Amino acid sequence: MNLSILIPLLNEEESLNELYNWIIKVMHSHNYTYEIIFLDDGSTDNSWNIIEGFAQENPNVKGVRFMKNFGKSQALHAGFAKAQGDVIITMDADLQDSPEEIPGLYDMIVNGKFDLVSGWKKKRYDSVVAKNLPSKLFNWAARKTSGVELNDFNCGLKAYKNIVVKNIEVSGEMHRYIPVLAKNAGFGKIGEKVVQHQARKYGETKFGMERFINGFLDLITIWFLSRFGKRPMHLFGAMGSLMFVIGVMLAGYIGISKLYYMYNDMRYSLVTNNPWFYIALTTMILGTQLFLAGFLGEIILRTKNNEERYKVSNEVNFL
Repeated sequence: MNLSILIPLLNEEESLNELYNWIIKVMHSHNYTYEIIFLDDGSTDNSWNIIEGFAQENPNVKGVRFMKNFGKSQALHAGFAKAQGDVIITMDADLQDSPEEIPGLYDMIVNGKFDLVSGWKKKRYDSVVAKNLPSKLFNWAARKTSGVELNDFNCGLKAYKNIVVKNIEVSGEMHRYIPVLAKNAGFGKIGEKVVQHQARKYGETKFGMERFINGFLDLITIWFLSRFGKRPMHLFGAMGSLMFVIGVMLAGYIGISKLYYMYNDMRYSLVTNNPWFYIALTTMILGTQLFLAGFLGEIILRTKNNEERYKVSNEVNFL
């Protein structure tokens, strides 16, 4: 099978028919073998009924429906697990991603030998203040932190080799950083393609300004996980040990100073009257806590179970 097209969605009943017909037109014009997997993230409108209608008339259309809204990352996780195509395409359901871009993305994976190709909506039709400027800042920070040179991390239109999606773990709200996850998993050939961005035709965006705040927090998380996710003791243990040693040295200095003053019959005060005593004590306590945090992190890594992060209520056209 050439293509698996994954479409996560939430309450997009108005756009689904147009999107479906557009994708089918592109598939037929290029003679692709394909599957379209709609990932209904707990829609409360008529979206699932429409998807079931597509599946009845076209066996290449499949669907996964969540019991409630679990988030885009969980939807993509479910889709990646189901996808069978040689090339996986992800795109949003709001018609802002053009299916006409699929052949170009497919060609870059198959003939360009890229592991992953991310779309770049160079010319956008969103609000400059509410979306464009925060997006530019977010992408700049992501480039500097991750080392992945992409201009548009958050573009929903991406193409992957099948082996890539089977070897990355998308959780929380990490869908923004799938290229970083892929790089950390060992897939280094990551490309970018300028794609057409279209103004939203129906409904309204499901993401507010909080996505940028969450995005920066997730960026810190993925920076930590990429460097210390498999060895938290290397960070917390090192910091804890360093702080504990500093505390012990300060305490030793205070003790030796008092003994020196006593031996030479010099005026001295109680150790507890010296502010450095409390600094030393606090430093040793913090060092111990950091060391224990690293130790507990190592234990958790070795005993954790991969819990199910979402509940599926319906599936169509899956064997």
